[in-house]
Amino acid sequence: MPSAEETLEAAEKAIPAEVRMISGCQDSQTSADVSNVASFSLPDPAGRAGGACTSALLKVLYADHHRTEEDLSFQETLLKMREILSSGRYTQIPQLTSSRPMNIQESFDLVPPDCSGERRALLIGINYIGQQGELSGCHNDVMNIKEYIIDVHGFPEENITILLDDGEHRDPTRENILDAYKALVSASKAGDACFCHYSGHGGKLRDDDGDEADGYDETLVPLDYQRAGQIRDDDIFNTLIGPMPKGVTLTCLMDCCHSGTVLELPYVFKADGTDIRSKTMMMNQGFNSSKFFFGDTFNQLIGESRNGFSTPPRRSSNGRKVASSPSTPTTNSSACDDDLGDDAVTMVSI
Repeated sequence: MPSAEETLEAAEKAIPAEVRMISGCQDSQTSADVSNVASFSLPDPAGRAGGACTSALLKVLYADHHRTEEDLSFQETLLKMREILSSGRYTQIPQLTSSRPMNIQESFDLVPPDCSGERRALLIGINYIGQQGELSGCHNDVMNIKEYIIDVHGFPEENITILLDDGEHRDPTRENILDAYKALVSASKAGDACFCHYSGHGGKLRDDDGDEADGYDETLVPLDYQRAGQIRDDDIFNTLIGPMPKGVTLTCLMDCCHSGTVLELPYVFKADGTDIRSKTMMMNQGFNSSKFFFGDTFNQLIGESRNGFSTPPRRSSNGRKVASSPSTPTTNSSACDDDLGDDAVTMVSI
């Protein structure tokens, strides 16, 4: 088991940016679709439905179209979200994960005080219109979050990219989502603050490279998942998290099922009320540090060998690993069970 110092050193090398994620629930939990966001007293510019996580967050931070007067910490924000969810009889536990051990009692903000660069956002909402498992709140989530980040955090509208399956915006297909992540990384530089929001289905696939303690990859479910496949947590890490430049602050809000470790981050605070006095985050006990090294062992990086990372495994459009060139280190992938194909999806409420 690596020490805290070794894990931090590895995290700083594998994830140069400051990344933090607020998720609606733990990996083992499902999220929920709120049929009437008025029960949370939310601004609702586009209808009467929203995701429970997004709705609770906005109730805490942006009720009635106004920033709350109270200056809340990250810890207080998540605990208040949990109170709201509990009052609505939702059992999900919001959690904060990050690439660095944060002081969770510092003031909640999407833009750090020393931000000197641009503010960019990518907002994705998928209602799966006409498909089995159709949702009703994800477009509303995006519109509510868009208003919030413009009004409260000063994100310019021209720097906000939106993917929606509404016939008006670019479709949130697998290719378009990954391309949007790549574009955000390409445009970002030190001093920038970025924000990503996803509202849609989340799922789990049988782990195909042995890096998951529970045997499953967490996934995002794009609009065309039946044809193109899901987006595995490994894909997100290799496309967005790992490549994001040093000096960028990236905050993500993931309102979907099984979202606890979908960004592969090593530090966690769970708003379950077990230690409300804590000022720092804990090591994520379910986190496998070998993820940082794309198949290399921990000691290969922090020990005597410091020759960099191996090339991450390539994937085809449906998320399956494809053969690497002879010079590229490979990671064995496990075959799927007969009852859980490679494109199987947990299709439950967001």
